[in-house]
Amino acid sequence: METIHGAPSYSLSSGLVTLYVTKDGGHLAPVKFKIDDRIISPYALAPWLPDEIDPSLPVLLKSLRGDFLCLPFGPQADGPPHGETANAAWKFVSQDDHSLTLEIEASDVSAKITKTLSVRPGETAVYLTHHIDGLEGDWSYGTHPILDLSNLPAGSARLSVSPFRWASVYPEYFSNPADGAHQQLEIGAIFSDLSEVPLADGGTTDLSYYPSNAKSDDLVMMVSEASTPEQPFAWSACVFDGYVWFALKNPTEFPATMFWLSNGGRSAAPWNSRHTARIGIEDICSHFCDSVDVSRKDLLHNLGIPCTRNFSKDQPVTLKNIQAVAAVSRKFGKVDSIVPVSETEIQITSENGDMVTMPLDWKFVAGC
Repeated sequence: METIHGAPSYSLSSGLVTLYVTKDGGHLAPVKFKIDDRIISPYALAPWLPDEIDPSLPVLLKSLRGDFLCLPFGPQADGPPHGETANAAWKFVSQDDHSLTLEIEASDVSAKITKTLSVRPGETAVYLTHHIDGLEGDWSYGTHPILDLSNLPAGSARLSVSPFRWASVYPEYFSNPADGAHQQLEIGAIFSDLSEVPLADGGTTDLSYYPSNAKSDDLVMMVSEASTPEQPFAWSACVFDGYVWFALKNPTEFPATMFWLSNGGRSAAPWNSRHTARIGIEDICSHFCDSVDVSRKDLLHNLGIPCTRNFSKDQPVTLKNIQAVAAVSRKFGKVDSIVPVSETEIQITSENGDMVTMPLDWKFVAGC
């Protein structure tokens, strides 16, 4: 075990990927990928060390970085925000040349969760499995990848997601001015295109370009279209400088993708307006970032959008995701599609018609 950015962490290094996972909270970061002649590290680390902030704050904030499982998603009355899975200690189970397995007995949800992170020879991808055993009742959950774009010029990264059937800005204040925070998007605005999202002061903004010049923290949620045989997974993507980070999911397991656009809009500690040019690209089954109690109210039922999943303690559930990178040209633009082209390959196509093919076991998350 190594101490990485102030947090004791497990590690796995194989082929083209080296990754670290914090013992407390199970946060995945940094992850170093080798593409062509570059070593890239897209996941964010908080601009503070765990022992530099108020010790009464949850581990979630002390060690904030990369990706972690949220179960439940959001705050809860009788446990830490985003659950013990994002805050408590994960125990080492096993490791081999290509995988690392950890587990946690989460008392807040009375369930055992087994986390396995795997890599494959010749691939720049991380395969994430969360096996949930003993969980009972209706629960929200989600992933929480946070990417760091702070070394890029404003507006130079490009964001996109697979086709969605409904999308909205968070329906209340996400960054309340009364708390010294600021947001730029119109509360509760419904939109159909990331390039035209309503602003609070009128007009629209194009969220496919990031980071913006606005000092703000905003939240939007897009509900993915269902899988089809031709498009057996949903996806999200962020194009950096010469590479793309992307995530694949089964939209039945994770109905929505949420963008947390964190660009210095929070002035309270520990943020202190320094958490800038970060973006959370979170695959969820939840009512936005609300508490599990709010998600259980099923507020989007009339739209056919689930905000929780019913679990039975006698029927374990396995959730799977893929997070990966691929080299692209510096003029690639935003991702327009990600589709399978064989049993073991995908093709990433840009808005400009440029195409990149890479090896990937997309069937790992396939919904059809």
